[in-house]
Amino acid sequence: MINVDEIKDFRMLQADCFEVLKEIPDHSVNLILTDPPYNLASYSTGNMKFDWRAEVNNNVAKWDELPLNPEDLVAEFQRVLAPAGNIFIFCSYNLLGDYHRVFDPVFDTFQFMVWHKTNPTPSIRKSSFLNSCELIVCCWNKGHTWNFTRQNEMHNFFESPICMGRERLKNPKHPTQKPVSVLQHIIRIASNPGDLVLDPFAGVASTGAAALPLDRRFLGIELDSEYYAAGLKRLQELPQPPLP
Repeated sequence: MINVDEIKDFRMLQADCFEVLKEIPDHSVNLILTDPPYNLASYSTGNMKFDWRAEVNNNVAKWDELPLNPEDLVAEFQRVLAPAGNIFIFCSYNLLGDYHRVFDPVFDTFQFMVWHKTNPTPSIRKSSFLNSCELIVCCWNKGHTWNFTRQNEMHNFFESPICMGRERLKNPKHPTQKPVSVLQHIIRIASNPGDLVLDPFAGVASTGAAALPLDRRFLGIELDSEYYAAGLKRLQELPQPPLP
């Protein structure tokens, strides 16, 4: 059993989250904020190559070729979540209905957010809409943590650029690395200082990089050894808060 009380700042585990989740105590996590596979492999059209610019990445990573069933997550998420906790799960249009089918019956509220990417990957051939929006499933029970003070803060729509520049890890390059700005917006809304934030599909630990500067604790689980090592290094190199 994982002793979450011993996590003073962060802990990263290289493991299968479906096994580790069983080792997390009941009602010990304040916020689950995660970015599981989107099951988009069957829609991939391959990368597009050009002579005059870098190729456009339409491929997905190998880990997305293994279908994820939201039904495999709901029981453990419900068990580990604290009574005042929240769940935010990045997903794509093709999975929203599946998440609703299995999460809505066991939580008081099922909603969604839209992350609008202000600089999405261009549609060079202009054959479809830009992929400029991603969905985020949101679940909670009555009495959940909710840090809004004004109505104009409560939109389920958030705009920001995609992860780029110095924030974007180059080696390894995670194809779905999320920007810290989006993650911190959610963390501020849905948790309090000192709370434990769990990301079972941690990737390169973006959730941890967002949570730690906000004085939250972080537990990340990542199966891929390269992503795990990069995420661990990233968290270890975060600036330390000043001494009181």
